[in-house]
Amino acid sequence: MRNEPTPTIDRRHLLGQLGGGMGMLGAAHLLASESTGNTGLHFPAKAKRVIHLFMNGGPYQGDLFDPKPVLKKYAGTRPAGADLLTERPTGGLLPSPFQFHRRGESGVPVSELLPKLSRHIDEICVLRSLHANNPNHGPALLQMNNGTITPTRPSMGAWFLYGLGSENANLPGYVVLCPGRPVRFSILWNSAFLPSEYQGTYINHSTIDPEKMLPHLRNGRWDRQTQREQLDLLQQLSAEQTAAQSAVQSSTQRDRSMLDARMESMETAFRMQFEGSEAFDLNRETKQTRAAYGDGHFANGCLLARRLAERGVRFVQVYYGNGQPWDTHSGHDGTVPKLCKNIDQPIAALIADLKSRGMLEDTLIVWGGEFGRTPTSENGNGRDHNHHGFSMWMAGGGVKGGMTYGETDDFGFRAMVDKMHVHDLHATILHLLGLDHERLTYRHAGRDFRLTDVHGRVVHDIIA
Repeated sequence: MRNEPTPTIDRRHLLGQLGGGMGMLGAAHLLASESTGNTGLHFPAKAKRVIHLFMNGGPYQGDLFDPKPVLKKYAGTRPAGADLLTERPTGGLLPSPFQFHRRGESGVPVSELLPKLSRHIDEICVLRSLHANNPNHGPALLQMNNGTITPTRPSMGAWFLYGLGSENANLPGYVVLCPGRPVRFSILWNSAFLPSEYQGTYINHSTIDPEKMLPHLRNGRWDRQTQREQLDLLQQLSAEQTAAQSAVQSSTQRDRSMLDARMESMETAFRMQFEGSEAFDLNRETKQTRAAYGDGHFANGCLLARRLAERGVRFVQVYYGNGQPWDTHSGHDGTVPKLCKNIDQPIAALIADLKSRGMLEDTLIVWGGEFGRTPTSENGNGRDHNHHGFSMWMAGGGVKGGMTYGETDDFGFRAMVDKMHVHDLHATILHLLGLDHERLTYRHAGRDFRLTDVHGRVVHDIIA
């Protein structure tokens, strides 16, 4: 038996023509496919999807959800317990000037800066005892998004999609909305060593025109039937190549998975030409709905997140803005009210909208930054990064509402009671999605990896 030479085919050119260029963009972004993940559910899920509202830069917990009146007594001083090391030198204790009020039937204290959101506090579980490992933006962003400060691990959205698969073959299963570029950028939604189809799809929604949010989506040269025939040919050629490589054992599993991922991304890109524009078109919403969410990038991101969630997108991240808007090293008290005004109405509208559509019960909303900020002052009127203790919150998706979990010390500096590490947060989110964080693993480089590494515990006290 003699080996016949394999024909050489310029696939790059053919892929580049598909979808008017979206084919290669799909390969670059590697849109999540409709394929089922490797595990399926480990137990009944309470949540089907996650919307992560990310306050990049790090909001100060003492302004919003963790009031510390004792700060007024010690203002300007630095007593024992207020001398923790942070990224930069800080001065004495700096009280928050904003008032708190007990809201809802639960009476959970919420800042006056969030009047609309506070109306929904009975749906929200405030996590007051988060802590992380590093006070620098880069490592902290990686730990919050990827489970480790090492920039070589898959993002949590990639793990979600790997475990569960997508519910809609016509859209990516994992979408990242950001009007610009946050620190670390695409590493925060990469798939690393997981199959490439689980990487997040980044959308810059600075403009809400679907044609600009999704550039090069449509093919102006070839109609649907022609593109379908080309994709079928590519699938045939890829199958033949895989069979030939397997016969001579000249291809690694990684080589084959990368080729499969590329083909899946091409299929998704093809279907998105005809389905994607509708999902990202906010003009299809009523005037009343648009008005309820308000104006601005973050408001549009929240509304887009609801539209994507109801169409089966498994994980949507909405970054507050470009860079690190919540990074208030100076001018803190003047900046925070503006930031809060921009998030208050959209988040309240998102919760109300999901609830009215019967989606809140199986949609988990997660709010927070990569860390918090110090109760001590920096530059006189600013606050430094604080990874020792900070607040986040979750709502819907099987979480108990109208409660707080954990406590920080008297100054709001360090998590003290029911401490909850970022690994615990990830383990709990996976549990709500029906996945055991210790069993959701992927074999790579001779060992089994998971989102929570060798750490993490599920916080059952906050699960309904």
